[in-house]
Amino acid sequence: MKWIEVSLSVDGEAAEAVSDLLQEYGYQGVAIEQEGIMPEAWDEDNVPPATRLTVRAYLPDDETAPQQMQRLKTALGHMSLMYPMPQPAFYPVDDKDWAEAWKVHYKPVRLGKRLFIRPRWITDVETSPDDVVIALDPGMAFGTGTHPSTQLCLQALEDVLKPGSVVLDLGCGSGILAIAAAKLGAAHIHALDIDPIAVQVTQDNAHDNGVAPQITALHGSLDSLLTSARRFDLALVNILARIIIQMCDNHLGEVVRPGGRAIFGGLTLEQADAVEAALRKTGLVPAKRRVQPDGDWVVIEAYRPHDDD
Repeated sequence: MKWIEVSLSVDGEAAEAVSDLLQEYGYQGVAIEQEGIMPEAWDEDNVPPATRLTVRAYLPDDETAPQQMQRLKTALGHMSLMYPMPQPAFYPVDDKDWAEAWKVHYKPVRLGKRLFIRPRWITDVETSPDDVVIALDPGMAFGTGTHPSTQLCLQALEDVLKPGSVVLDLGCGSGILAIAAAKLGAAHIHALDIDPIAVQVTQDNAHDNGVAPQITALHGSLDSLLTSARRFDLALVNILARIIIQMCDNHLGEVVRPGGRAIFGGLTLEQADAVEAALRKTGLVPAKRRVQPDGDWVVIEAYRPHDDD
């Protein structure tokens, strides 16, 4: 069987909408990569920020392909009425190359002070003794460390995590945030995702990184937490703005213990005010924004006040 790679070059504001759209058509998820980072810069401490992103997915090249491609173009045309959208590029990919095709675009990256994210299949890279190295194969789950929102979450995590913390990774995807938390000193991480494939990928990546005993990855959602007695020192929620707002309406703040902190990603600057308003309603206090340099993505850090505050 053959496949069709569909890709679009977009800015940060359009990336979320395009990713959501491709999820409806793509097989095994959607990949988002930063553009313009040259290979010689991968190991530098200060990787230049990307101003554009490539959103990529794969369609089966079967009898339905022409109809699917036309539907995709039509949907993008409707989106263009609200925000300019580029034309998608389509490339044929052989079956034997399809499973490996997206890996060409996934490279090592340095983040924060010590974090070094590398694909599991790339081993010939130089690291220093102080590096916190995460070897990752996202498989069919979201989270390679290349998306600006994930990078901002990792930087925030490195700064705010206190050793010995009990952490929640809600919407764990590939497990990248849970693994980083474990390697940065968390006592335990409770990782949840509504996608069972993501749960398996998180478990596999945790095992390969030697932190499986610290991470419990389960199929579940916020509802399953609210009916339990679990409360966390730090919550990591790197999903989408509208889902975070819905969770706030469903008492998201209650899973953070008094005095605990939370990090929220998957947001653009224009969505930040609405998310912060929702956080306040659920009992969390927004404390800091981390904004992508020369970009549109933002991560919000918040905390839950002590009961006597």
